Amino acid sequence: MAVLQMQKVSICALKKDRKAILEKIQSMGVMEISRFESEEEGFQTVNTQEDRSAFEKNAALADTALNILQEYVPEKVSMFASLEGKDLIEKSKYLETAHREKEVLDMAAQVVKLHKQTAECKANVQKLENQIETLRPWMNLDIPGDFQGTETAAVLIGSMSGSLTLEDIYSLILEQAPEVSGVDISILSSERDTVYLAVVCLKKDVEKVEEILRQSGFARPSQSMSKIPAREKEDLQQQITVLQQEMEECGNKIASYASEREKFKLISDYFRARAEKYQILGQLPQSKKTFLAEGYVPAKAVPALEKALNADFDLSFETEEIPEEEEMPVLLENNGFSESVEGVLESYGLPKKGEIDPTMLMSFFYVFFFGLMLSDAAYGLVMFLGCFVILKKFPRMEQSLKKSIKMFMYCGVSTLIWGILFGGYFGDAIDVVARTFFHVEVPEGGLVKALWFVPLNEPMRMLMYSMAFGLIHLFVGLGIKGYMLLRDKKVLDFFCDVVLWYVFLIGLLLLLLPSSIFASIAQVDPSIFPPFVGSAGKILAIAGALGLLFMSGRSSKNFGLRLALGAYDIYNVTGWLSDVLSYSRLLALGLATGVIASVINQMGSMMGDGVLGVVVFLVVFVFGHTFNMAINILGAYVHTNRLQFVEFFGKFYEGGGKAFHPFKFNTKYVDIKEEKSL
Repeated sequence: MAVLQMQKVSICALKKDRKAILEKIQSMGVMEISRFESEEEGFQTVNTQEDRSAFEKNAALADTALNILQEYVPEKVSMFASLEGKDLIEKSKYLETAHREKEVLDMAAQVVKLHKQTAECKANVQKLENQIETLRPWMNLDIPGDFQGTETAAVLIGSMSGSLTLEDIYSLILEQAPEVSGVDISILSSERDTVYLAVVCLKKDVEKVEEILRQSGFARPSQSMSKIPAREKEDLQQQITVLQQEMEECGNKIASYASEREKFKLISDYFRARAEKYQILGQLPQSKKTFLAEGYVPAKAVPALEKALNADFDLSFETEEIPEEEEMPVLLENNGFSESVEGVLESYGLPKKGEIDPTMLMSFFYVFFFGLMLSDAAYGLVMFLGCFVILKKFPRMEQSLKKSIKMFMYCGVSTLIWGILFGGYFGDAIDVVARTFFHVEVPEGGLVKALWFVPLNEPMRMLMYSMAFGLIHLFVGLGIKGYMLLRDKKVLDFFCDVVLWYVFLIGLLLLLLPSSIFASIAQVDPSIFPPFVGSAGKILAIAGALGLLFMSGRSSKNFGLRLALGAYDIYNVTGWLSDVLSYSRLLALGLATGVIASVINQMGSMMGDGVLGVVVFLVVFVFGHTFNMAINILGAYVHTNRLQFVEFFGKFYEGGGKAFHPFKFNTKYVDIKEEKSL
């Protein structure tokens, strides 16, 4: 339950060492380098944009080569690749590849060039195939498509729209030019709405014949055919074969670079790291012989950073406390259990200056409520074992994912415990199996008794406990607010904004306990509460209400406005009522899990105890409970988050802190073994 204390670090060193010092800081990954607000006298920043662009271009080239290799020679990865994390590489291997950067980049460029050549071949093949497609209607033509005829005869080659027959075309010419003779028409092919034909006539009649045909939609071919179409097709197919061979050769050459995949990954990460280094380098004020750098370092990592830099470089290393008015970056540190829910807190917002880290308290409530909502021992055991195996099998998974899986593992333990307390084991699967397949008489309460009670049988009792747990959750949130006020020595605010609310709310609770409303909901006899409970409740409620009425608007000197603000604050008790009622979702989600599980079991047992009945039961059981577990885990996750974000955080927490972003190796493909101080 801590926000790590930060210190501001200032470094002044020789300019010739600036790159080496930055590489050292980058390798340790414990310092967030900040930009100087104003340049020091005699110092100026250097524009490194050109170098950064070159490095980013090289990294993109390696990324492109990797994508091409993945297309031609897919890398075999397991279905759990996302859990395995990045490959861990020795620094010596990383540096060796970096020293051969030109060679590796040349190979990457060759892969890209071959891919481009392949793409061009594909485009040409497509173009040639389109040309072959346009030749298809003319394949019965045994003369070149641009043949004009002989000295005495002319040839008209083209197409006409419509479903015309040979007789229709002859009739057309005969009707409009009966004097024309010696016309020979050949239909080469026909499609649904087009006829392709060749017309031979005397040269003296060619203009008249073509005019008659044009009036009926005749058109010359759009593609020039200098050869006989069949021969033209053969030539085009030969060109396609040559291009396909070239594509195959390029593909084989690209595949031959598959063994260089790791080098491409290393060189991509190398140039990406250099680009980040030069981005920082462009922010540092530099003189002719020195440079300055400043930033934030966790206090516990300062000695290690100072020792590492002083051991290798001549420099001035100074530390100072962060000024009160300056917002420092936030880095959380919690125990192994509580850190699992840090991702939930970060999704809401990190603590801003002056706020405490609520992760530890939230973690207990989070796991507690999640298990209460799911509340099935078998589901909890499956969750726990699944997450436990994943964590053990994939120790190098990405940190945020690892925390999330740890969180679900702990939630699985909570679900297991609540399931045992409530007697839920895949719903009532044990009873249904015993009754259906073993014909066992199941006693009231089931074969496996609940250690506490069964919510399905006593929903009102479960509702009361849900609201009680919620009230504790809300009171803890209000208590944290009080702690923060006392820490900041705001005693009056603590009394007016926390103590008076505790008095008022506890008074209302004591008034409610002996009432008939509470008795009907909780199904208890109101006489079990002694008479002084109601009296004490009245005193506390009135005292708290009067205190709030006169003190909530204490910042105003106008007495009337002060009372109005106080009355409005008292009205906020409706918000508390709404918050408490929100915890009824603990009941709703818990009942939903049990009811759906019971329905699944009943559906599975409908076929009886025969062989078919066993098969049907197993199929329904597996698919039904898988679905039920998945949908209710999602529901428990969403609603548990809501209870933290809206009800709990609403009492004391705002968030909005700036995350700590140290200057380190942000690699995409591999992790490099480096010295670590955190």
